[in-house]
Amino acid sequence: MSMWTTRLDAAGIHDPQLRDDFTRQRALVARYKRAAYTAVLLLLPRPLAPHLIAAIAFMHHTDNLLDHGPPAERAAAYAAWEQEATQALATGSSDHPVLRPLLHAGSRHPRLLGHAGDFLRTAVTDLEFTGFVTESDYQRYLDRYSLPAFLLVACLLVPGDEPDGYRAACRTYIDGSQRLDFVNDLAEDLADGRLTLPQDALARHGVTREDLVRAQDTPAVRALLGDLLRQARADLTASHTVTGFLPPANRPFVRALIALEEATTDAAEARGPGLLTASARPTVAAMLTILTREYRHLRRLRRSGADGRESAEGRPYSP
Repeated sequence: MSMWTTRLDAAGIHDPQLRDDFTRQRALVARYKRAAYTAVLLLLPRPLAPHLIAAIAFMHHTDNLLDHGPPAERAAAYAAWEQEATQALATGSSDHPVLRPLLHAGSRHPRLLGHAGDFLRTAVTDLEFTGFVTESDYQRYLDRYSLPAFLLVACLLVPGDEPDGYRAACRTYIDGSQRLDFVNDLAEDLADGRLTLPQDALARHGVTREDLVRAQDTPAVRALLGDLLRQARADLTASHTVTGFLPPANRPFVRALIALEEATTDAAEARGPGLLTASARPTVAAMLTILTREYRHLRRLRRSGADGRESAEGRPYSP
């Protein structure tokens, strides 16, 4: 019996059509970020893993509609998708292979459906994106797009009501993760005609958009990229506090998620202006070290029986 089959069984997903839907979405998520997908399978409780996959697949499907194709086609595709998904959330039924798993996961985790609706209402922010003039514009983008997207996943990691302070901790993480993505994906975004760095950051370092498009390796470009990556790293480091809000069984997964982003930051810093021609990725050895470390920690938790303990007072768990 495969790891994936055992997780479908543990989640109570027995209907053949629904199992096929979940499996199709699993394949799509695995192609996006293999290491993060492996962390889902290895480090999350078995009943939770398929539901997290369903949330990520919904997020990626929406994001792909917003990002690919001419503007008019993207707008039309998203309008149709928003209508279909909103109707599915309202009725609890859909024939769409992305929405059926989401609805099933939402039947087990009702807060997920609320976050899915919030995300649909604000996702048009990405469709309307034309660049950031200031850091404040970037921060507004986080609040209207990046954070609602991440909360689709984050809401599944805490049982019961959302603890006070949890959303702020999630925002710190997604600030670091999103800034890292924007720096690391510069080559691809610039090729698509998108500049995802705040213009005031370029001006502060004396860098022009043309410098980036032409992949100029200058002290000013190095300083710009280094500054942005340091900001990303600082937020990722600070975001480790988010684990204090989680039940012990979910902490290894989130620690691994943050550590994988930190390893990507290491790789991006090493590449420097080379990011203007290609993204950076951590080495396989670095990713395996992170996953192995957290898997060993999880096994120790399970042997001690500590992975199932919950906070009766509803307060954050101690790290």
